[in-house]
Amino acid sequence: MKNINSSKPNSNLLDVLILIIRLFVGISMLTHALPKLEKLIANDKIEFMNFLGLGSAISLVLVVFAEFLCSVFIIFGFLTRLATIPLMITMLVAFFVVHGADAYAQKELSIVYFFFYFVILILGSGKFSLDWLFSKKEALY
Repeated sequence: MKNINSSKPNSNLLDVLILIIRLFVGISMLTHALPKLEKLIANDKIEFMNFLGLGSAISLVLVVFAEFLCSVFIIFGFLTRLATIPLMITMLVAFFVVHGADAYAQKELSIVYFFFYFVILILGSGKFSLDWLFSKKEALY
């Protein structure tokens, strides 16, 4: 940081920041995904929101796919931009449908997650990711 007043971002610090955001958001979402994954694995009577008439079981599978698998992809930086899309959709459904009638304080977390995923979608996975590692190998061939 030669000039503290510079408006140009430091690319190394930006890559570290992207890594921190990916790890924070990915691990945080896993805390929401694991109980749903356990519910899915238990295969008891599934009581879950029936989104778009798909049925409770299919809706739960889609949410577990997004919240668990896509979060793991984001943590490792694998197919990162693609992994944000199901998560963004899930957060919008949570905000507008699941918590639609709730007070803003009840649905605020879902929109905060949405904006984190939007930032990751725009910035990509950064240098400290499997995406970067695979793109470097492709460049060698």
